[in-house]
Amino acid sequence: MKHYLLLGILSSAIFLGYGQSDKRLRNIEKEFVKILEATKAPGFAVAIVEGDKTIYAKGFGYRDLENKIPMDANTLLAIGSCSKAFTSGVLGQLRSEDKLSFDDNPIDYIPELRFYNNDLNANINIRDLMSHQTGIPRHDGSWYLFPTFDRDSLIQRIQYQEPFTGLRQKWHYNNFMFMLQGVIAEKITGKSWEDNIRERFFEPLQMKRSNLSIKELEAGENAALGYEYYKDSITRKTDYYRIAAMAPAGSINSSVSEMANWLKVWINNGKFKDSTILPENYVMEAMSSQSVISSGIPGKENPDIFMANYGYGWMVSSYRGHYRVEHGGNIDGFSASTAFYPTDSIGIVVLANQNGSAVPTLIRNTVSDRMLNAKHTDWADYYRNEKKREKEAKASAKKASDSTAIKNTTPSHDLSAYTGDYENKGYGRFSISQQSDSLFANFKLKKFYLKHLHYDIFEPMEVTADGIETFDELPIRFNFNSNDIGEISILKVNIEPSLDHPIEFKREPKVIDVDVAELNKYEGEYELAGIIIKVYIKGEGLYMLVPGQPEYNLLASGEDGFIIKGLSGYKTRFQKPENDVMEELVLIQPNGTFVATRR
Repeated sequence: MKHYLLLGILSSAIFLGYGQSDKRLRNIEKEFVKILEATKAPGFAVAIVEGDKTIYAKGFGYRDLENKIPMDANTLLAIGSCSKAFTSGVLGQLRSEDKLSFDDNPIDYIPELRFYNNDLNANINIRDLMSHQTGIPRHDGSWYLFPTFDRDSLIQRIQYQEPFTGLRQKWHYNNFMFMLQGVIAEKITGKSWEDNIRERFFEPLQMKRSNLSIKELEAGENAALGYEYYKDSITRKTDYYRIAAMAPAGSINSSVSEMANWLKVWINNGKFKDSTILPENYVMEAMSSQSVISSGIPGKENPDIFMANYGYGWMVSSYRGHYRVEHGGNIDGFSASTAFYPTDSIGIVVLANQNGSAVPTLIRNTVSDRMLNAKHTDWADYYRNEKKREKEAKASAKKASDSTAIKNTTPSHDLSAYTGDYENKGYGRFSISQQSDSLFANFKLKKFYLKHLHYDIFEPMEVTADGIETFDELPIRFNFNSNDIGEISILKVNIEPSLDHPIEFKREPKVIDVDVAELNKYEGEYELAGIIIKVYIKGEGLYMLVPGQPEYNLLASGEDGFIIKGLSGYKTRFQKPENDVMEELVLIQPNGTFVATRR
């Protein structure tokens, strides 16, 4: 291992030697440091490729801020969505092997896959997945808040995820569609997405330390820790986020020195050294405009930066009059940019250990200005000015938001009425619990305190090791169904901003244990319009029998309230106790509420 580390140090020194002798890069490190200071980032690494050579690779700042361990060109960082070009690249190889066509329907390869409507099921093709043209928005809350290592589980959610526009009508980024590409490759090759990436790219590109999971990252050496700049004042460490089953959309961890080899493939028509890694026709297609991200003309401040199109796993734009192909990456604690100028044979990769960081963009642009002999912008100053404007806009928006809150209101129900399990089939299941006089939303990886705003609207505040903190401003609204005699039935939250309505989670009250002796007061026969309904104890549970229907198991959900096992939206409530027995059985169902009287 010591010999390996020595080789890494020597190679970095060689790369740096190239950079120092290149007049285009003279004194560029002063600009790098200036950007590091402006963004308050712990560290970053950058590599520059020209032709088939890495002419510069170096780290700045720290990979471990607390212990002051420096970042270098071989430090491993999460590259996030820069992984997408790898995933689509596997399909590009499989097409050249006559294993698929981009015009094929993905359902042909994943028979269990279904989309929201028949138009998508019948007409969607693999190219739509690769170029973000399905009309289905991100629905990122589905995988981020409800993570799973089971890709089949993610596939099942897609049929419940509503589109916001028609097929091929508008570009919209979607991580689920890149997960599907990974699964298509798995079905064809009989190998996992991870094995496909290792065998088809990592091995031939000598990306020996690059890996595909947080588990591997934690076990490796020279790996960066992730950080965030909290409230524009505190740099603090973040936990690694395990992307799990969504891996084909963004789980690669790599270094700039190894990512440089990936860039060489793209600026050398699919070749690395003497080997063809990607078919040349696929390279040309992937870095060409397959869909339009947005329309518009160049802005006044940067008139030579314009165009926003998408290929396959790459964004296409114009920078200083040069054709640029690029993709960013963001995941908890890390930000990345992989970019190249195919007609200039120049590639740039920047990896930073700061959450949602501007560093990759600022460093990429700084290098681009030098390598293209183009107009130089002081990107550190540009960033400071943009942050100032952003801060003012946020303050104004916060003031407007605060003014809309209606003061001196209270929830319509006792807090216990809001507790229970909430589920949306396109997302997942979570619970709301009560602790003292507070409500909490409990997800697999996160917990939120629900701060009351007004009426039945609450604001989620994330519970962290440092206390309770603001989250994305996503107020949630509880609704009750009039047929449920005022019982809370639905939670609504605008978790997918592209839709013109909130995502709904249906409530199932928590089932509670009731001593069998306590169930005696509910037993008896209840009459409704001449129909006799029997309620009785069997074993340790309470059951109900309606003539001509199967036996129903009643599960206690609150004081004198029960849900009917296996029937969503059907509940019962007993009321008007007389001498410790119940006189009425209230049947609550979607078509109305009915009261049966004890015989």
